Amino acid sequence: MKQTTTFLTPSRIALAAAALCTSLAHAAPAAPLEDTPAAAEAPAVQDTTPPGALATVEISTRKTRSTVAMSGTEIQKVMPGVNPLKALQALPGVSFQTADPWGNNEQNLSLFVHGFNGQQLGYTMDGVPLGDQQYGNYNGLAPQRAVTSENVRSVVLSTGAGDLGTASTSNLGGTIETYSSDPLNRRNINLQQTLGSHKASRSFVRFDSGDIGAGNSFYLSGLHHEAKAWDFDGKQSNDQFNAKFVHQGESGKLTVFADWSDKTEPNEDSTLHQAGLAAPYTRPFLYPDFAAALAYLDANGAPPAAVGANFRNYYSDAQRTDRLAYVKHEAYLGQDATWTNQYYYHRNDGAGVVAGPINQAGLPALFRAYYPNQDLKSVFGNSGYATRTTEYKINRQGLTSTLRWDLGEHRIQTGLWFEHNKSSAYRRWYPLDVNNPSTPYQRPANPLITQYGSEIDNKVVQFHLQDEWKLRPDFTLQGGFKSSLQFAEGLFPVQQLASTLSGGSRGLPEGKITTKKWFLPQIGARWDISSTDQAFANVQKNMRQFVTYGGGGNSPWSLSSQAAFDYFKDTAKPETALTYELGLRTSRQLSAGPLTGFDGQVSLYHVDFKDRQLAISSNPIITSFAGGTTILSNVGDVKTDGVDVGATFHFGRAFSFYDAVSYNRSTYQDSYSSGTTVVPTAGKTVPNTPKWMNKFIATIKPGADIEIQLQGDYVGRRYATYTNDLDVASYVLFGLNVSGKVPFETGFLKNMRWSVNVTNLADRKGVLQPNVGQASGSYATYPIPPRMGFITLKADI
Repeated sequence: MKQTTTFLTPSRIALAAAALCTSLAHAAPAAPLEDTPAAAEAPAVQDTTPPGALATVEISTRKTRSTVAMSGTEIQKVMPGVNPLKALQALPGVSFQTADPWGNNEQNLSLFVHGFNGQQLGYTMDGVPLGDQQYGNYNGLAPQRAVTSENVRSVVLSTGAGDLGTASTSNLGGTIETYSSDPLNRRNINLQQTLGSHKASRSFVRFDSGDIGAGNSFYLSGLHHEAKAWDFDGKQSNDQFNAKFVHQGESGKLTVFADWSDKTEPNEDSTLHQAGLAAPYTRPFLYPDFAAALAYLDANGAPPAAVGANFRNYYSDAQRTDRLAYVKHEAYLGQDATWTNQYYYHRNDGAGVVAGPINQAGLPALFRAYYPNQDLKSVFGNSGYATRTTEYKINRQGLTSTLRWDLGEHRIQTGLWFEHNKSSAYRRWYPLDVNNPSTPYQRPANPLITQYGSEIDNKVVQFHLQDEWKLRPDFTLQGGFKSSLQFAEGLFPVQQLASTLSGGSRGLPEGKITTKKWFLPQIGARWDISSTDQAFANVQKNMRQFVTYGGGGNSPWSLSSQAAFDYFKDTAKPETALTYELGLRTSRQLSAGPLTGFDGQVSLYHVDFKDRQLAISSNPIITSFAGGTTILSNVGDVKTDGVDVGATFHFGRAFSFYDAVSYNRSTYQDSYSSGTTVVPTAGKTVPNTPKWMNKFIATIKPGADIEIQLQGDYVGRRYATYTNDLDVASYVLFGLNVSGKVPFETGFLKNMRWSVNVTNLADRKGVLQPNVGQASGSYATYPIPPRMGFITLKADI
């Protein structure tokens, strides 16, 4: 029998929206939702699932913007230990791809929300800023490195720009807030073990103290994770430790949290597609077959000419060690006010490592600048390979302070965020000795070349003030603003040789850039139509501060000359976005035959994104730049229109069906110049942003001890170039989770449970994501990983 899958179309969106509007129109009047001081301290999302029903996605009942979330329990059903960001791919408007089933691989992670990429979103964990998630770390760390996945209580997605008090300088397109769980109120030891495809093993243990007196409790957890790469013999590994202490007293709540994470993972090279070039499905590394790696190169260290840019490296990996801690105190200033202060500290030591041929991509010219008239193969260990590292360090600390005060019909909130971050990035080259080759699991030492080294000192100050005014028992108006200030200075203690820079530059740029935006307003409204139905509207402006990274990426300190930096400083504007949202949400119990409950949300949005930044070739009218020099420039605006519809249908306690459909159209408003060439992007769709997406989760409990969950993810066609001349096909991926209770008990193990997860259930092949390039006629891709299976056993002691 032929299997078919039906996805929502524009007509079905209209029907879904009409059905939801009809439901709201016929709702019986009821008492308005109550806002309590306790609710103000809770995370932004409340569980709206009807009693006794199977929960999937939770929807905010208090916000004036679209806010949806997944609980830690639902996150672990996607895959035990999954990256919280990957779990969000089930939410409307979210496009997430990465090369491994856990979503841990950061080098090729792709995330888009409403047309904004992952570096244009804001991220926090328990209120601690996690930076903008760039692979080249400089101001934060990934959520799964900040807290072990099994310790996550919930993850919350707020589209638009998020709360005014969010500690982020990059949240143009929304915020993703991860919350860690608190200690249990009983003594417990939880054990989890996952085994599966490609020698995967994930071991987790957590000890909860329970109440040890005087309102004190804590937990300690440890994790060891390893898995083989699916297309070559490389190993992903991660060791992580979490500790959390909570003191709950009558006058306030004190929380202390600590995280240590040590992670090494192989990277995945993309495949270039262009006319006349063979494009393999995947570009696996040659490691650990060193004999094959030596045979792959000619006598000068060059790979076969026929493979072109799709040559194979010996290995590549990302190494990250993080230490993160915070202390937070919520002081109860009577029944009407709460003052929360939080201090945090983060230290990162990391490296991106590539061992590749010495005779590729202009490397001979670079190496000869340092070793003129020498045999380069001999210099780099006679293997034909050199090891390149980009070595990162982050040393940041900060403070957030927020005062909430209920004053009659007003709920006033004001706060301050301050962060001081010292980051560095050093590019170094090491030999790969033919007699003693290195591996991806060690940090290289004794470099031959330190190509450059940057040191960035950055201070961020943000202030916000807002008032939530209950004009009527069923109508609330919220208004406020935030100020965002950044004071950054970049230096290069190690300068790149002038002969290796383009355009006659004498060195990489140094200097200070101060950016101040005093008034970024927000206004919103919420109408409680009934106790179960709400309408909301919101308008908000936000800004993304300049990236403070030296030597790479879209940062002013990564430009190739001082003149380019000075010109940027004098003329460039930070990216800004003005977001409009309008929506309806409902959650109700029903008596419509087998349908016993329904909760859902429909939201429409429009975004005016201004002053988009792009690294391009210099404009010839700027005479201080020689041709070919790269500059970072504002290249125009983007307009976005879209709609998200998400709903869960509950059929008693045994079955639920969640479906989320989204439409997004993000288009460039301007063309731009690259050298003397006009790149015709005006009217083109932003690449890698699908217009249509549909996700579903079907959950069934055939018995008290068994649960089956089928997940589906449809991502529509995406353009692979800025000029929209090339695109990649849509795909549909399915995942399966079956879990249950172990039907026997032992003397000391309790609550024994098992789960089986299968990713890419249909073993679909194709393009997972395009790696977008500016040039027409070519693009790069990452492949869809194959089907994988995993089994997890859990128990308490």
